[in-house]
Amino acid sequence: MQRNQSEITEFILLGFGELHHLKFFLVLAFLLIYILTMVSNFLTILLILTDQHLHTPMYFFLGNLSCLEMMYSSTILPKMLSALVTEDKAISIKGCFTQFYFGSFLVCTECYLLSVMSYDRFLAICKPLHYATLMNGKVCVQLAGSSWINSIAVISIYLGLMLQLRYCGHNEIDHFFCEALPLVKLSCSDTFLVKLVTFAVAFIITFPPFISTLVSYIYIIAAILRIPSTTGRQKAFSTCSSHLIVVSIFYGAIFIVYLIPKTDSVRYFNKIFSLLYTVLPPLLNPLIYSLRNKDVKDAMRKAAGKILKVKCMHQKFKI
Repeated sequence: MQRNQSEITEFILLGFGELHHLKFFLVLAFLLIYILTMVSNFLTILLILTDQHLHTPMYFFLGNLSCLEMMYSSTILPKMLSALVTEDKAISIKGCFTQFYFGSFLVCTECYLLSVMSYDRFLAICKPLHYATLMNGKVCVQLAGSSWINSIAVISIYLGLMLQLRYCGHNEIDHFFCEALPLVKLSCSDTFLVKLVTFAVAFIITFPPFISTLVSYIYIIAAILRIPSTTGRQKAFSTCSSHLIVVSIFYGAIFIVYLIPKTDSVRYFNKIFSLLYTVLPPLLNPLIYSLRNKDVKDAMRKAAGKILKVKCMHQKFKI
């Protein structure tokens, strides 16, 4: 006899149970990743807010991205660390769907923001004379706001469909967080429509932003190739290539997890691919997009100088 969803009060996130012998290493690694992610993104936001030289469209979008990354990491990593340390892998149904909702809409927002940021760089490099007009404050707010609002709307509709699923007893999720595909797989309802919508949503939130980002970088690379200075070309290519590597890892992992048919070999590495778009980008993005930039380094030096100056004055008065 089938039991309805209300009879199941929790799911079990199996996480990395098959790597139990590496528990200490996993806890240490994920804790370090979480701390570095939060510190680097918070530092980026703080510098952007406090330094007038960073009040530009590019850093406005980077501030949005850093805020998103802090929220995203806090949606996934604390629960993962708690399960590793305490070995309590249970998560309530409400908690699971809350994690699924925030994780999904934040990934969706990141796709749009990366596309917006690549468009901003395209305008700055390829249309510098019109940049100030095309990317004014109002346009920046509209682009960033639409990234957040569209993502919330799409995932809210998708969540409404997911909540219609019934669960009949089996509650073990072979994953480290509540993701759409494992939740659909556990359901005893007819999941054909949900699987179809899952594929459609994954396609809508990844493919158009990916194509937009790719086209923007093609134009940017073409513009870089026209730079007469060899040093200038090398510096621009270094920055551009690091951006492309991070974007490629992020989108590539999402495509593999959601859009490629699940063969045995792909399914085996599913958790690893999921790490590449959930845990790695929040750590790498502030390092690649922000903390390597000359303007941000200058802002950090100025901030450090002010702190040292205040500290010296405090010690002087104390003496």
